Amino acid sequence: MSSLAIAFILTVLGVVSAALAASHYNCDGPLVSNLPQASFQSSSQSSISNVPHFSKLNRRDGGWSPKVTDRQPWLQLDLRDRMEVTAVATQGRYGSSDWVSGYLLLFSDTGLAWKQYRQEDGVGRFVGNVNADGVVHHKFSHSIRSRFLRFVPLDWNPSGWVGLRVEVYGCVYNDTRLRFSSGRVAVTLGSLLDDQHWHSVLIERFNKQVNLTVDTHTQHFRTKGEGDSLEVDYELSFGGIPLPGKPGTFLRKNFHGCIENLYYNGINIIDLAKRRKPQIYSVGNVTFSCSQPQLVSTTFLSSSSSFLSLAATPSASGGFMVRFQFRTWNPDGLLLSTQLSLEPQRLELQISNSRLRLTHHTSAQQKEEVSTGHRVNDGLWHSVSLSSRSLQVTMTLDNEPSSTIELADHMDAGDNLYFGGCPSLSPADPGCENPTLAFQGCMRLISINSQPMDLNQVQQGRLGNYKELQFDTCGIHDRCLPNFCEHGGQCSQSWNTFYCDCSGTGYTGATCHNSIYEASCEAYRLTGSSSGYFSIDPDGSGPLGATQVYCNMTEDKVWTVVTHNSTDPVRVQGSTLQKPYIMKFNYSASPEQLMALVAGSEQCQQEVVYSCRKSRLFNTWDGSPLSWWVDQGGERRTYWGGFLPGVQQCSCSLEENCMDMNYFCNCDADTDSWANDTGVLSYKEHLPVSEIVIGDTNRTGSEALYRIGPLRCYGDKSVWNAASFYQESSYLHFPTLQAELSADISFYFKTSVPSGVFLEDLGLKDFIRVELSSPSVVTFSFDVGNGGVVLAVKSHVPLNDRQWHYVRAERNVKEASLQVDQLPLRFLEALSDGHLRLRLNSQLFVGGTAARQRGFMGCIRTLNINGMTFNLEERAKMTPGVSAGCPGHCSGSSSLCHNRGRCIEKNSGYVCDCSQSAYGGPSCKEEVSVSFDRESSVTYTFQEPFSVMQNRSSQASRVYRESTRARENMAFSFMTTQSPAMLLTVSTFSQQYIAVILALNGSLQIWYRLHVYRKPDVFSPSPSSLADGRLHRIRIHRQGKDVYLQIDQDIHRKYTLSSDAELILIRSLTLGKVIGGENFDEEVMQAGSKGFIGCLSSVQFNHVAPLKAALLNRGSSLVSVRGHLVESNCGVLADSTTSHPLSDQAAKANKDKEQHGNDTRHDSAVIGGVVTAVVFITLCVVAVMTRFLYQHRQAQRDASIKEKEHRHNLETAYRREAAYQAEPAYRAESAYRTELHLHDSATLRDNREYYI
Repeated sequence: MSSLAIAFILTVLGVVSAALAASHYNCDGPLVSNLPQASFQSSSQSSISNVPHFSKLNRRDGGWSPKVTDRQPWLQLDLRDRMEVTAVATQGRYGSSDWVSGYLLLFSDTGLAWKQYRQEDGVGRFVGNVNADGVVHHKFSHSIRSRFLRFVPLDWNPSGWVGLRVEVYGCVYNDTRLRFSSGRVAVTLGSLLDDQHWHSVLIERFNKQVNLTVDTHTQHFRTKGEGDSLEVDYELSFGGIPLPGKPGTFLRKNFHGCIENLYYNGINIIDLAKRRKPQIYSVGNVTFSCSQPQLVSTTFLSSSSSFLSLAATPSASGGFMVRFQFRTWNPDGLLLSTQLSLEPQRLELQISNSRLRLTHHTSAQQKEEVSTGHRVNDGLWHSVSLSSRSLQVTMTLDNEPSSTIELADHMDAGDNLYFGGCPSLSPADPGCENPTLAFQGCMRLISINSQPMDLNQVQQGRLGNYKELQFDTCGIHDRCLPNFCEHGGQCSQSWNTFYCDCSGTGYTGATCHNSIYEASCEAYRLTGSSSGYFSIDPDGSGPLGATQVYCNMTEDKVWTVVTHNSTDPVRVQGSTLQKPYIMKFNYSASPEQLMALVAGSEQCQQEVVYSCRKSRLFNTWDGSPLSWWVDQGGERRTYWGGFLPGVQQCSCSLEENCMDMNYFCNCDADTDSWANDTGVLSYKEHLPVSEIVIGDTNRTGSEALYRIGPLRCYGDKSVWNAASFYQESSYLHFPTLQAELSADISFYFKTSVPSGVFLEDLGLKDFIRVELSSPSVVTFSFDVGNGGVVLAVKSHVPLNDRQWHYVRAERNVKEASLQVDQLPLRFLEALSDGHLRLRLNSQLFVGGTAARQRGFMGCIRTLNINGMTFNLEERAKMTPGVSAGCPGHCSGSSSLCHNRGRCIEKNSGYVCDCSQSAYGGPSCKEEVSVSFDRESSVTYTFQEPFSVMQNRSSQASRVYRESTRARENMAFSFMTTQSPAMLLTVSTFSQQYIAVILALNGSLQIWYRLHVYRKPDVFSPSPSSLADGRLHRIRIHRQGKDVYLQIDQDIHRKYTLSSDAELILIRSLTLGKVIGGENFDEEVMQAGSKGFIGCLSSVQFNHVAPLKAALLNRGSSLVSVRGHLVESNCGVLADSTTSHPLSDQAAKANKDKEQHGNDTRHDSAVIGGVVTAVVFITLCVVAVMTRFLYQHRQAQRDASIKEKEHRHNLETAYRREAAYQAEPAYRAESAYRTELHLHDSATLRDNREYYI
């Protein structure tokens, strides 16, 4: 009945169209440029340099050209899916005299049956090119919906030959999405409406708002056009659209089926037709009873054991013929198998990779195959027939051309035909085996040799045999309606479940729920990142997407910088209050994203640079504004600096330094000279500036110059938003959790008590709860109506150790998961046919329960649920038994421990755990450097449980990879004069690798090889040589396909990889010379053989610091050292003497040149004075240096003593760390005995701290 629904929409509303003219909406993207080589085919090719896949538009290495002997040349494209094509473009072969001057365009859905494209006037010939490099573009009058396209050259250059490069423009064809056109809106809703059951359709319109409801699913949309009224024709048609003047002829296929309860604006249309009212007339066979034939279906329930066995009735004409219809969602499954009369030959008809395949097994090793169809697992009914006649087996699918297999001898089918699968260990037909899976779907209208099979007799045991079948119904179910994939994820399905393709959405997870980006620059800093461009998602899994910002981490505060479209100075003249100058600012983030960013930041500011000449900001007579700016909410603002929004003043007035103290702004003095009213806006609720209006620059000599700086914010209010619970009966309450279909909950906690409930929300029967159930176990439990589900993560060390621990729990319609710190992820798949919605109705309790029992005592911070941060501090201020914030040195936002060092509370202060940092020292700030020679290398081997165990289970590895996503962080410093040189390589057991090398010219190169059979991605950020004897700092950060690179302080680059694949099973990381490397490319191998001569310092790869491990744990199996390796302070010395940004070097060189030029212009008298001064200064310097050298020598002695003590501490720490990784049984005792340096400090003796 879907046709009825669409026809009804078309006729009654007059605003919905099924003829989706692609020319009226944005559907003009290139489709050929990203196609793989396998998508290009041709009738022939003249040489290896003229192969079909060279035929992409603007490609400079040739183009396609057929053989000269090819009488009917053609070039064919497989667009990989059905596309809506709106235009084509052609070129000749690059740099040649070969081009096509005229051609035909054919299209097909299968690649077998073709149809010629004709334009509106019936012309099918396209005009081609007149030279080799010009582009001729043809936009279609009506679009093509097809997968395959074929270009057939008709004419070509008489002085050359056929040469072709092409591009095709369009978009993905998907008739389930909403598409807008000028004045028309088309929307499709519903699925599987041809199931012989009644379906309800309701259409409601109010002005431009339209609601379309099919059964229980509703789609809301708005019509296009200027007016709100609906101008319909004088006739309303139901069941079909008749062609005017031609009774019985329809514009499109009319509806076949039954309609009841047909109302239009309360009028019963069927009742008027029954009473033969004159305003009603019918065309064709219309009756008032529903007598549709009922087609009986059978459901094959199991993909492993379902089958239907029927006897092969003899055919009077010899051979055999089988017909049936099927529908399924599965891409693979056996449809039919039969033993032929000449053993061991047999026929198998199966769905393979969404196509229909017929296989003739002539022996155990030999077979013949033919395939047809495309996406036969689309859930629709498909008709298939299989017949054997005249030494041929013919397969026909729907209305497509038949496919045949030639037989050597005439043969009949065996005694039995097996539909849907093969029985296990069948003595009647031992050769019948399921090739992959049995069929899981529906079948009907089965006939053998033109005799219909009565499936009722099968059900009654009178005919054939079966297993795992359900008769009289088709149990197919559309699991993508409604679409549970969030954030624009594409839904696909099999018979039992659905899948979400999150590609390009910026989200990951089973339902595309989790953002792949951090929520703020502060969060990136905590992961060890440095300044650069990052994508942040301010609301995490909420509805807002990610936006790119610049994170400035060079100061103590981490600044988030958001730019807009007009950051350069702008000069304004000729504006008046009646016709003011107006500039609207478009930021790199949406208004909603900006609001979320500002709201989550501690402070924001924006600089307004405003210079003026005879241009006032305020009217000097009445004080009314002549210029103003507009805030994020659209409100006019007239203050030009500071954080006092109610004051009409400029910065000079706030600082009391205006040039004329009679005015509040310098510009209001209205002088002929330039004045300046630059200020910084810092009232963050009004930021950013969305518009500026200037209205007083129309007088003679009057002008203004302004520049609005980027929005700059620092701090993340959510990171340290904490509450302390010090009574078991205390809790914070919030509104009911809105988490029917999905919920992600994350927070940090620290405590000393053995158990307690972190949060709980209840319904009538449903509930959700996260708790510390024992000192080392966190549990996540919930019930959505299928019975209680409990996930538990057990730590090898106690979690009530008064240190911060991270918890993340997620539940969606596909699965549930629980993560605690860096422990292995625990997950559980949801029931495929169970309850989906979590129905809650009580308040959300944080830190306790409604029963006031088992409450949590300790600290909770950074509570985030579904992308929304809960303000614990604000609620704690008015709740007894709870206090805002959390006591302790490690509970603030100040960075006590640097470079990924972890702050650990102690009774007498705190310590910095530097085991996960490449740096050392009390605060993880001291460089760890090593000098290498040509034969030196350090190899760090990754062992269990960090990589291998993560991939033991296919299901666990899939979920783990989704939750952690493809991501690497690398940072190191180096100094060398050698090139080529190998700096760092990371290799995997699956032959992937990352390499960072210096090329022959000394430039830096980063190599990513994520697929064995693809070319590696190679990036070279700067052509200048880094083998200059200076210290250079490199940071590389990857998120999916995006690679961010920073060199020193002045080179920031972003690159895009060809794949977002993960490094699977990392084997080792090597610094310096590489031995072997048979999987590396030639240039990488050459650099690896040369090794590295120089200084490497503070090397970090994710959580691994290989240089520290090499220095302090040489006996460990994790670290392998070759050649001469010497601990050095080269990193510290180079950093203090030779490390300069590249821009600083250039500036210094220019300054030296300028100084030299100025010196040559001094006269001799000045030179004499200078010489005298130099002699005096030299004597002073000698005296100062003498004292300095004495002090420096004494300091070196003290440092030497401290360094020996520090090295002893480091050595002890890394021996313990190696024991932790090498001896799992010893982990519980030694997990936190790492590199620690105690900071003495007095502690709070508050009774609350006992639990914290």
